Amino acid sequence: MNNSFQISGQLVDIFNQRIYPATVHVLDGKIDSIRELSGAASTPAHFILPGFTDAHVHIESSMLIPAEFARLAVVQGTVSTISDPHEIANVCGIEGVRFMIENGQTVPFKFNFGAPSCVPATSFETAGAAIDAAATDILLQDPDILYLSEMMNFPGVLNGDAEVMAKIAAAKRLGKPVDGHAPGLRGEAAARYIAAGISTDHECFTAAEALDKLKHGMKILIREGSAARNFDALVELLHEHSEHIMFCSDDKHPDSLLAGHINQLCARAIAKGIDLFKVLRAACVNPVLHYKTKTGLLREGDAADFILVNNCNDFFVQATYINGQLVAKGGETLIPRSNTRFTPVNKFSIGLKEPAEFRLPRTHEGPVAVIEALDGQLITNKLSWQTPGNAEEWAADLDNDILYITVVNRYQDATPAMAFIKNFGLKEGAIASSVAHDSHNIVAVGSSKDLLCRAVNLVIAAKGGVSCTGKHAEKVLPLPVGGLMSMADGYQVAADYTAIDAMAKALGSNLSAPFMTLSFMALLVIPHLKLSDKGLFDGDQFRLLGAQTGGV
Repeated sequence: MNNSFQISGQLVDIFNQRIYPATVHVLDGKIDSIRELSGAASTPAHFILPGFTDAHVHIESSMLIPAEFARLAVVQGTVSTISDPHEIANVCGIEGVRFMIENGQTVPFKFNFGAPSCVPATSFETAGAAIDAAATDILLQDPDILYLSEMMNFPGVLNGDAEVMAKIAAAKRLGKPVDGHAPGLRGEAAARYIAAGISTDHECFTAAEALDKLKHGMKILIREGSAARNFDALVELLHEHSEHIMFCSDDKHPDSLLAGHINQLCARAIAKGIDLFKVLRAACVNPVLHYKTKTGLLREGDAADFILVNNCNDFFVQATYINGQLVAKGGETLIPRSNTRFTPVNKFSIGLKEPAEFRLPRTHEGPVAVIEALDGQLITNKLSWQTPGNAEEWAADLDNDILYITVVNRYQDATPAMAFIKNFGLKEGAIASSVAHDSHNIVAVGSSKDLLCRAVNLVIAAKGGVSCTGKHAEKVLPLPVGGLMSMADGYQVAADYTAIDAMAKALGSNLSAPFMTLSFMALLVIPHLKLSDKGLFDGDQFRLLGAQTGGV
């Protein structure tokens, strides 16, 4: 890294809402001076603007360790993230959080981690660890922990649960923000949730819901990930509420990260006619100010975290600088692969399964409950369906796209939980994953018990990963770090994921991201019907339904 250099171009000053020719002088990783130029004709045509921040992301969902995530993200102009290590924490507890922080520090990138607030996420599933209020307090005192991450237990907040309120109180005492997670919460209940000290929400899927929360002082994160996509429903809020809006991905698979990140959302917002400075406030400024990160915002004295783009319409990133270090240029990462050696943290304690374990015994006559997956959404619908079978067990109904779904406890040997699911579209095959929010047991969907079992066993044998099986072929992408992440080169992981995703689609799935959608089918804190390793779960009543039932 050069101790001193300068770059000229059209400088985008978000705070003063100006674009003007300027020279930025960088000294020892900081912006020493910004000098406006009078000879605009000779100024390079590229634009200089602050780097982008993803305001809420689970790095683990990229299937990459932080060091590899950074290598891909800087190419898109992302210089920092507000990173919730909730996924690894549910597998490995505080040890997992420490791993994420330490691995992130091996590369020039600004990861800003939070203290997971919900480990385990609920009492209706088996997780690998627990982080109570006392442990959360200790985590929050760490200067590397900037906030209390998404408080998914909104019933606990509304009912004044002692553990929940103690975690929020610890964050308040230390002056650290508290992130929210309250899908569908409206009116008086939303007002009470926000009044408890919850500052953000990334789960709004309608503008009306977001406006309801904005009026009570909450900041809204517009999410566009690989599965949950709320950009189109919420982006118009930027016209009137740009000071209270941020962009985030939440969960983004490696192939999606290669295609674009926050830069992509900026281009889409501009195409919808939204003012440039309002867009960039959401993409660059608001997360830095809200979470008090050390990310520079292109001001004198700031860290030299900035990007060069070809124009302010499509935001093709020509170069990315972090602390004055050139980390990406011309679509290529300049961050080398980390040579830090480590033993992956993980918890995988079960043996291989048999097809007979994946039976759905008939418990009653009449229809059964079916989860309906929705493309581009985390929420699901509840259906009742008269499925075929015999006197002893129910069977999948491939003609009507009613497939088997299972959740297998990865932490101890137990009988797999079984149910039915619609909209995965597999004609003759199965997919499985140990990326299964929030406890990361194994979740799988398949056309038959044999193939379902085979897909699950591929994941078990790899001690974590995603798999796909058909009649004549199978693939597995191992994820040995927590059963969530690979240690391999990020670009190779993206290529391997693209191949297994294509195989799932060739077997009939018409979901835009079948593995990402699969990973949320055990996410109990999102309505309406999900499956945990303990059985079907009603997200509206927030209770297990017990045996397979049509009375949903």
